[in-house]
Amino acid sequence: MHGGIRNGAACLVRRQWPSRCGPDGAASTQERGGALRRKTAGAQRLKQAARSLGGFVVVTALTFIGLMAITFFIGRVIPIDPVLAVVGDRATQEQYDAARVAMGLDRPLVLQFVSYVGDVFQGNLGHSVSTNRPVAQDLARVFPATLEMATLGILIGVGLGVPCGTWAAARQGTWVDQLIRVFALLGYSVPAFWLGLVGLVVFYANLGWVAGPGRVDIFYEGLVVPRTGLMLVDAALASDWEVFWNALDHLILPAAILGFFSLAYIARMTRSFMLDTLGQEFITTARVKGVSEWRVIWVHGFRPIRVPLISVIGLSYAALLEGSVMIETVFSWPGIGNYLTVALLNADMNAVLGATLVIGAVFILINKLSDVLYRVLDPRSR
Repeated sequence: MHGGIRNGAACLVRRQWPSRCGPDGAASTQERGGALRRKTAGAQRLKQAARSLGGFVVVTALTFIGLMAITFFIGRVIPIDPVLAVVGDRATQEQYDAARVAMGLDRPLVLQFVSYVGDVFQGNLGHSVSTNRPVAQDLARVFPATLEMATLGILIGVGLGVPCGTWAAARQGTWVDQLIRVFALLGYSVPAFWLGLVGLVVFYANLGWVAGPGRVDIFYEGLVVPRTGLMLVDAALASDWEVFWNALDHLILPAAILGFFSLAYIARMTRSFMLDTLGQEFITTARVKGVSEWRVIWVHGFRPIRVPLISVIGLSYAALLEGSVMIETVFSWPGIGNYLTVALLNADMNAVLGATLVIGAVFILINKLSDVLYRVLDPRSR
């Protein structure tokens, strides 16, 4: 009798809640549990990603504000009077005082800094005395020229420096290793302006392999409408291949010289990283198992050094963007380094601060992108 009651109750449960009874019900419960766990894990990953993004934004903003503070206070303590740069040496005291009040220099330094931060976040970097234009417009015009040259330079440096450094490590102590090390040493020791002048004399004046100073020949200027500010990209978008090849002819020599300096640093660091990795036990194990030498070097040996190599490449790229003043001067390249030099000579503090701020912001951005790639390539840092 009791067995009949239990069977009847079980049948009633099956009719009302069929998913809770039998093998199918157990499987459905497991599926719901698995879906709940996946949903919870997804929510945790999303929360962690949001937390990481928030931390990234906060740290970047604080770093940028610190950069603005450094550039602002340095600009106020250097012995250059921005009022005289505006009104000139022959201005009367009344004109000087009126210009000083109009520029806001009569207010306390803290209030000036707060106003400066507000203007920067609004995109207002002041007015340039040298060009009589807003500094933001000047930087939007000159920075793409430096970006174009530095980008091609870092591509040359990475494309040649990484294989050379890896090859030198794999052939440690041979003539190949010695030759690459001497080549890298030259990149550290040769002055940039001297190498630029020699390059112009040899490859432009004597051999005629490349074009001379400037971004394009004078009769090509203004033929392409600037969309991005990058001459090669704008010429390609306009399908004006004559201007494209002329711009590339002007660009290749200064970019190659910048690439030579980045090549020296990247090759030296790649060799150091590879020597440390090739001495590890897992490399010996791979060779004992009969793995080909090419695979040992480029798969087992090169993969662990990708993370530190990303940081090296990022620092080298930032150094090319901020350290191309000599190359731009030698090649009359209308980039941010040349613009900064002219602004310093003319005591144009708005232009100096604006250019310094842009260079610092690019340096911060490249470092943060390196950190992001570090997290992507190294699962242990996630």
